[in-house]
Amino acid sequence: MQRDTLESAPDAAADWPDQIYDLLKQHGIRQVALVPDAGHARLIRRCLADNDMQVVTLTTEEEGIAMLFGAWLGGEKGVLLMQSSGVGNCINMLSVPIAHRTPCPMIVTMRGEFGEFNPFQVPMGNATGAVLEAMGTLVKRADTPADIAPTVDATLRLAFNTFRPTATLIGQRVIGAKTFGK
Repeated sequence: MQRDTLESAPDAAADWPDQIYDLLKQHGIRQVALVPDAGHARLIRRCLADNDMQVVTLTTEEEGIAMLFGAWLGGEKGVLLMQSSGVGNCINMLSVPIAHRTPCPMIVTMRGEFGEFNPFQVPMGNATGAVLEAMGTLVKRADTPADIAPTVDATLRLAFNTFRPTATLIGQRVIGAKTFGK
């Protein structure tokens, strides 16, 4: 594989962030919790521009679990956007949607996989799916742009039909490996 292909950012013409945004609208998502993430940047911009969505920037990802719980109790649907490194911050808090049978859909961009330069991203990147599943989360994975929309749709449906935490993991190969000048 060519180094420039491995290190390139996602194609600006790729429409999967817009497809996710459209799905959030179709599913009536009104609250978006997030810790800023380059992999979600275009989706975040779309959500911020939407006056019908309340976007809350978190200081840490587990706050998003509490926010989604409160949104659901208040009659609204929400979603948590984060990077795989933030999943480790959520583990204990995932007991809340399990114990209270509350939808908690998460869309997770992966790090520590395909061409990762940062060794600190690798352990959580390799453990993300297994750790979420161990906490009772239904996990689906999308490793091609064509898989993202149907996988996110399934994740949202599972969350709101089964009243439990769900996650779509978007593989680093789709997003591109960060290099920070390496």
